[in-house]
Amino acid sequence: MDSLTPSPSPPPQSRWDAIVIGSGIGGLVAGALLARYGKQVIVCESHSIPGGAAHSFTRQGFHFDSGPSFYCGLSDRTSLNPLRQVLDVLEESVPAIPYDPLGHYHFPEATIPIYGNLERYRSAVAQLTPPGAAELKRLEQRLLGLYDALKEIPAIALRADFSLIPLLLTRYFPALIKLLPQLPKIQSSVGDLMRDIQDPWVRRLVDLECFLLSGLKADGTIAPEMAFMLGERSRSVIDYPVGGSGAIVQALVRGLEKWGGTLRLNAHVEQILVESGTVAGVRFRGGEMLCAPIVISNATVWDTYTQLLKPSDLPAAYRSTALQTPAVESFMHLHLGIRADGLVGLTGHHVVIHDSDQDITAPGNTCMISIPSVWDANLAPAKHHVVHAYTLEPFAGWQRDDTYENRKRQKAEPLFRALERVIPDIRDRVVLELIGTPLTHARYLRRYQGTYGPAIAAGKGMFPSCHTPISGLYRVGDSTLPGIGVPAVAASGILCANSLRE
Repeated sequence: MDSLTPSPSPPPQSRWDAIVIGSGIGGLVAGALLARYGKQVIVCESHSIPGGAAHSFTRQGFHFDSGPSFYCGLSDRTSLNPLRQVLDVLEESVPAIPYDPLGHYHFPEATIPIYGNLERYRSAVAQLTPPGAAELKRLEQRLLGLYDALKEIPAIALRADFSLIPLLLTRYFPALIKLLPQLPKIQSSVGDLMRDIQDPWVRRLVDLECFLLSGLKADGTIAPEMAFMLGERSRSVIDYPVGGSGAIVQALVRGLEKWGGTLRLNAHVEQILVESGTVAGVRFRGGEMLCAPIVISNATVWDTYTQLLKPSDLPAAYRSTALQTPAVESFMHLHLGIRADGLVGLTGHHVVIHDSDQDITAPGNTCMISIPSVWDANLAPAKHHVVHAYTLEPFAGWQRDDTYENRKRQKAEPLFRALERVIPDIRDRVVLELIGTPLTHARYLRRYQGTYGPAIAAGKGMFPSCHTPISGLYRVGDSTLPGIGVPAVAASGILCANSLRE
């Protein structure tokens, strides 16, 4: 990367080189990199705080993550995490606290610690099923072989246009040769790589690992996604950002503004303006318009194509196909402030499965728990902890009527029961309680039906690139390549920005 001098902040203007709609991780990465490359960029965020699904919020001195809570490589300069690579290019950093184990998975019949150290991980599995631990090692070797091949081509160098081919051939040809034997795995599912694994307990464990990563079980999760997660978890470092996920968002905002970009909050884009098949800019609620030859939408595929564009702006067949993209369900959320007295040895991440006879994807059956004040005590008042628990919940049927409050409490009950597996007297410790429903998720994240993201199963389609049929209009985020998760959405921003660099 060429050494560049930060540009001064641009004056108020109506014409830009690029407009980014939404300040999620994908949008901020794309906007900040384009600013780093010398473009005049504005990122428009509908809400009063940036971050999208990764934003943080504060209530009564408790600092909560709204979404992602698991990170790798933030404190490791050799990490392959695309987010870490972006921060390096922007000359920003986020202090982070390493820890291991990653967390604990609480099945009805047993609890298992999940270590980044693979020998310790397999040793924990071996206490339940020694043959299964041996089978798990075979799967790890297959996935890590793919990770080792992919790591030779850094995400920060990639782009989503035809210029990628000469780049790979000239700069990364040895890495391509190394990757050739792994090509069959790239479009395989994790399930394809574990056909010979017979142990039912290990198969269920891998299904759970995949579900937590992609929202799909092993047969639906692409192998590279699991390979990257396992490789970073075991070869780099598991760490938590000081200040929570909001600290990552602020680092990206600093990077955007340092290089001359602008973040505009409370700026609700109502429509992407298209003239004769070419993007012209955006119109805000209230009528104000900004002009630019490039518009990048960080909204989901459904919101971009139904809320931000007119049906006539897109080819009918393309629009229809895009809107049929399957979606992962929304969530129930439980944000708690609790008293911490007597909680000795508490760890930060937990997953609780209530019923082994139910599918792990059944709403309320698998509950995810994060207690980040275990690592960063400043996230809560003295002698207290912050807790975020969540589980899948369909959007259908939710409405704000006379039954809404009772239904909220009823649907939050599996989350409380899950927390009782970790902190038995949790209900007596609560000093602050916030219950979020799919309606909450949709409202504050402005996401179609509050969804976690597309449910594009391996072998049944690919995530689309950042390109659209409209000249000058691009998309980033979890409904574009490479998909769901913080590293993936950061990579989507890299691919888009690099494609627009020249």
